[in-house]
Amino acid sequence: MRATYVALICASAVPAMAEAPFLQLPLDCVYGETCVVEDYVDADPTDRQHDFTCGLKSRNGHRGTDFALMSDAKLADNVQVLAAADGIVQVTRDGVLDQPYTAAIAPQLKGKECGNAVRIGHPNGYQTLYCHLKKGSIAVQTGDAVTAGTPLGAVGMSGQSNFAHLHFTVLKDGQVVDPFSPTPKDTCGWDGETLWLTDLPYSTTGLFTASFTTWMPRMAHVQSGAARRVDATPQDDLLLYGFAFYAETGDQMTFEATGPNGPIFADTVTIDKGQTQLFRTFGRKAPDGGWMPGDYTGTVKLTRDGQVLAIRNAQIRIE
Repeated sequence: MRATYVALICASAVPAMAEAPFLQLPLDCVYGETCVVEDYVDADPTDRQHDFTCGLKSRNGHRGTDFALMSDAKLADNVQVLAAADGIVQVTRDGVLDQPYTAAIAPQLKGKECGNAVRIGHPNGYQTLYCHLKKGSIAVQTGDAVTAGTPLGAVGMSGQSNFAHLHFTVLKDGQVVDPFSPTPKDTCGWDGETLWLTDLPYSTTGLFTASFTTWMPRMAHVQSGAARRVDATPQDDLLLYGFAFYAETGDQMTFEATGPNGPIFADTVTIDKGQTQLFRTFGRKAPDGGWMPGDYTGTVKLTRDGQVLAIRNAQIRIE
């Protein structure tokens, strides 16, 4: 089995919407090494979802592109969010806490789901929106003229977010534009059009989810979500699993988990046989005396030949 792996190079593609801005990578990272797209714009207007290639890398109603860092710990590095194109700052917001989104804090975030944010206006009715920035990091003000590459703030976890990432949206007269496929289409699939000035490889291989569990699951439990745990006792074993699609032989899945006292495990597993769907699990038995109560985070990363294809995050609370 061989999954599609396409390089998107804007220099060889001319957008049908000629007045649209071409875009640089909107954060200071090395794509495929220190950041990767976790979810693309949902190109399906129904209650289903698919990305611009008709692939699986989106969520129903997702209105932007999520650029994920390699772990939540990278928030401490203050990775800079950058203006993707020249323009004028229209709106900024700061002061929203960086914390994993839960149902308990949803009421206080109503109207602030984007978290700390910057919106930039561009010619011909285009705008770019940068969401979930770190509290206190906003570096521009309304009315500022910016050029592509101007620092706007740092990647955070504010608003409706539970992992370290930038949610980036392109708008035209208030309507979402997918920068990977900017012209609306009635047919399914990518036609080669893109607004990106930089090489952003796309692979059909990805991760449906990553979750903690307290027991060794079977595929049926992973597929149904029955294996997922969001809380546990200090005496429970802790396991982290990644549920992948279109993984190939030789791909690697890396598991990392941290708790209140720091790292608790890290390991990399090589996929011995590619499959349409598969999962892998790694974890630790409860230590003598049990786990310390508190919040634990996990990261599952899928790589091929050293390039990151997908990353997913998980949380569990021990109490």
